[in-house]
Amino acid sequence: MAEPEILFERRGHAGLVTLNRPGALNALSHGMVTALAQALEGWRDDPEIRLVIVRAVGRAFCAGGDIRAVYEAGQGSPAQKAFFEAEYRLNAAIKAFPKPYVALIDGYVMGGGAGISVHGSHRVFAEKAVFAMPETGIGFFPDVGSSFFLSRMPSHTGLYCALGAIRLARGDALHAGIATHAAPAAAFDAIVARLAESDDVDAVISEFAEPAAPETLGSLALAIEAVFATGSVESILARLDALQGPLADWGGGTAAAIRGKSPTSLRIALRQIRAAGELAFEDCIRLDWRIANAILDGHDFYEGVRAALVDKDQSPRWNPATLDAVDPGVIEGHFVAPLDGDIPLP
Repeated sequence: MAEPEILFERRGHAGLVTLNRPGALNALSHGMVTALAQALEGWRDDPEIRLVIVRAVGRAFCAGGDIRAVYEAGQGSPAQKAFFEAEYRLNAAIKAFPKPYVALIDGYVMGGGAGISVHGSHRVFAEKAVFAMPETGIGFFPDVGSSFFLSRMPSHTGLYCALGAIRLARGDALHAGIATHAAPAAAFDAIVARLAESDDVDAVISEFAEPAAPETLGSLALAIEAVFATGSVESILARLDALQGPLADWGGGTAAAIRGKSPTSLRIALRQIRAAGELAFEDCIRLDWRIANAILDGHDFYEGVRAALVDKDQSPRWNPATLDAVDPGVIEGHFVAPLDGDIPLP
């Protein structure tokens, strides 16, 4: 019998969640999403449970939602929208969870993995933790409520991460507010044991916390601010192309990364994240639902997943293939409520 993809136990007065799908980098299946939502619902009002801890088995915390399963369900399948509805409702439940929610993160935390960690109260990053929202590279968009925190990261770093699918190591994640603490992976078991018996989450984590200086964002903050603060995708690219001297290599590499992404996704992500800075969290989730419904009816998501995860040729054929060919009316259609209405939130 196969092991469960997600494990739950009571450890002292902690509800302990273990993502247990290491062969798939703990990508979230529909079943995992549903099970976690049910566990949180039970623990929310349980007086014996004072906090929740989420950890993972293997070399990734969670590399995202199981996008390949969404792809294989087929365009127009009810299973596709059912997965995203369940996932987005889970993200909202985590954001609103009334007790401490501690994510112990080592390895990749991307996409849907950010959705089940960054919205919680405490995010402890180990040495090999790497954060990214890589969705523009598969013809999708930064979802799971990520626009809420991406739009609030310092120096427009969130937009930089979203357009270029930029990866942040531990120190950068701490600097940007994605992580709340840094601690060694070797201490995670001890942290779990102490949290299960303590009433002071902050004090326990602080005992194990260690400093982590930003790897890149400290030196790049002014440049990121200058490049990404205003304007269209084209103007951002132009500013990157124009950088000279010590910033030329960074500018050229970032511009190349952005140019490799879906033009439609780039336009969507730019508008989405700029709008999210003025939105409450639940409105960001509703916006995600609108965009996801429209994107699932389009072309680039299926082509992006094919190129990245199915054929693995890493050569997506985007349609439209260039930014100037993207119809503004099509982009506008991603920001209106679907015919069956906005997502019902708990």
